[in-house]
Amino acid sequence: MEQITTGRIMIVGAGLGALYAALCLAPRPVLLISPDPLGSGASSAWAQGGVAAAMAQADSPEVHALDTIKAGAGTVEPRVAATVTDEARAHILALTDFGTAFDRSADGGYVLSREAAHSFARVVRVQGDQAGAEIMRALIEKLRDTPSIQVFEGVLARGLESDGTKVTGVEVELSRPEGSAPVMLRGAGVLLAGGGSGGLYALTTNPARIRGQVIGMAARAGALIADAEFVQFHPTAIDCGEDPAPLATEALRGAGAHLINHEGARFMEAVHPLAELAPRDIVARAIFAQTQAGLRPMLDTRAALGAAVLSDYPAVAAACARNDIDPVREPIPVAAAAHYHMGGIATDAHGRSSLAGLWVCGEASSTGLHGANRLASNGLLEALVFARRAAQDMLEECGTGDNDDVQLPGLAAGETPDEALVARLRQIMTAEVGVLRDAAGLQRGLTVIAEIEAAQPACAQLQNMTATATLIAAAALARRESRGAHCRTDYPETLPEAARSFMTLAEATARRSNLEDAPR
Repeated sequence: MEQITTGRIMIVGAGLGALYAALCLAPRPVLLISPDPLGSGASSAWAQGGVAAAMAQADSPEVHALDTIKAGAGTVEPRVAATVTDEARAHILALTDFGTAFDRSADGGYVLSREAAHSFARVVRVQGDQAGAEIMRALIEKLRDTPSIQVFEGVLARGLESDGTKVTGVEVELSRPEGSAPVMLRGAGVLLAGGGSGGLYALTTNPARIRGQVIGMAARAGALIADAEFVQFHPTAIDCGEDPAPLATEALRGAGAHLINHEGARFMEAVHPLAELAPRDIVARAIFAQTQAGLRPMLDTRAALGAAVLSDYPAVAAACARNDIDPVREPIPVAAAAHYHMGGIATDAHGRSSLAGLWVCGEASSTGLHGANRLASNGLLEALVFARRAAQDMLEECGTGDNDDVQLPGLAAGETPDEALVARLRQIMTAEVGVLRDAAGLQRGLTVIAEIEAAQPACAQLQNMTATATLIAAAALARRESRGAHCRTDYPETLPEAARSFMTLAEATARRSNLEDAPR
């Protein structure tokens, strides 16, 4: 394998956390590794709601932290919630300085939306449902004007060089259809900011490439993984057959839209006092139950928004138009879809992983902020806070570096994942490790994941996916209770003592092997 050494800090990913960290590191030389052109392929650009921050006079970071802790069902780290919500306002102002055109009122204040489980309207938005796209636009424009940042577009990280205690390099390949032979890049330090795991499921709102690979490569290098079992399913993915499924933002329910079934009956009022604005896990399970019962759940925006849904929520309007749905005159079919992974690579308050030389921010991390059920629109906030913290820590740890440009050599074709195996993996995750879980299903899931892993052992991309899938299923099997987004039908009660989970890939694989060795 060809090896290249650089003085740059290497950032894996091209979403909000990656771009913000690169800008926070400037003028320290950075190499940003992105499998797709900037602005495409990252979950951040698809984020509709916005960034949660206590901007209103009546609101406060303390109340925001309390809402975060309550939504997280007992496993949020209170200190993390307090510090993150306290920093939120500063990051909104920084994004504004970078040129983000947040919605503003006539007096110059920020227009705020209310989302599920928030005590106040505190989600800073752009054109209703364009927050992620607009923030990414502003950051990319700023990044293009920053000479210290070199961008590798069309390059995919596939592994980490590690001795089990320290990361010393990133193994990359070209992200073309035929793949490529790998190249080892060694730099001053590595920041992983490459997204979550939603695409491991057959029904997801995540971009096609977001399939747990970044968490998987860190796990394969020996990093500790936290809270892997906690996968959030968004209640209102538009059920139209698209893969990934387009999202009907929670802000629609915040604006008064109701959930009904094909009989026209509202069903959330009988489920939770907050009805449509109940925590996401509760709404997702209610949606799933309606689907399982053949009652075709739908989101009705007609009375609350009327024609304004088309102008105020352009992403939703475009998705409906593509699928011949007229939200002004008919309700929007919805389903629960894998949306956000609360679990990930365990990090400390500075974004450091359990491996020296490796920092993590964004959805690939598990900081202790989200607990068992992420509070709506805290995802982008967490990415911002920990991107800057990681950048500050790396500036102290990684030296000054130099502006040497990195050039990849010409590379032969390589091995890419068998699409039939990926489809099988996504199907088994949805069927057995999804909204509802039990021991027998999780055991079946682990067995099938092992078979998929063994079918293409030399494909690093697939091995990264199966590593993350194994961790999710093994952690779900180990947690014998229902808590937040993790719902065990065979253990429906929530234990009085709440605890986060921590597991290495070696431990998860050992649990899987024990199942294979058990008498049948």
